[in-house]
Order: sequence, then structure tokens, then C-alpha cells
Amino acid sequence: MHMLYDSDSFVVVHMEPHAGDIDVQLKEGGELVARASEGRARDPSHPVLERHGFEIVDKRSGKEVYLDGSWAELFQQQIAAWRAHTPTQEEVEDTLERYAELAQTPVLMH
Repeated sequence: MHMLYDSDSFVVVHMEPHAGDIDVQLKEGGELVARASEGRARDPSHPVLERHGFEIVDKRSGKEVYLDGSWAELFQQQIAAWRAHTPTQEEVEDTLERYAELAQTPVLMH
């Protein structure tokens, strides 16, 4: 899990499939830190993602959308375009706003 973007309006997290467990810690100030656990076998009771995806949380509405499959690939292309041409925060927020229109799932715990 990698946090890609965090603003007053949106959070974007890239979820990647992992063979091992992930340790996630909430540090002081609200920062989430994730790292792969080393030297431990994966616990079979914990689900593992089969493919990557992106979670976009709209903080204003309290809803989130999870993009995987072709939606994730389209969003990955958008990220690549942003890397080639550094966007303004307004451009990023406008793009995330369009994806957030798909959000139907209320955020219960983040």
C-alpha cells in the first residue's frame, strides 16, 4: 500500500499485490507507514490482492471508490502523464473529482 496523494479533499492509495504480510503503522500526526514484513510466512487467513488497484477517497463526501482492472490501468496512465508533465494541484483535483463521481461506498474507517 502506497499513499500517492493526500490533500484537504482527496486521498489516493495504490494497493499492490504482495506475497508476504504488510505491517501498517499509524504514526503521530496521522501518517500511515506500510512496509513488507521480512522473515515471516504469509498468514493464509489474510487475503492477498491478485492485482493492483487504486483507492480514491473523497474526504468531502466521505465516500471512496476502488479502481481495479481496466479502470486501474486508465488511472495508471494518468499517473504516467502526470510524471511526464507535472500538473498543478487544481489539475490533479479536477481529475480526482471525475473519478470521485463513481464513489458510492461510504468510508467507515480510514
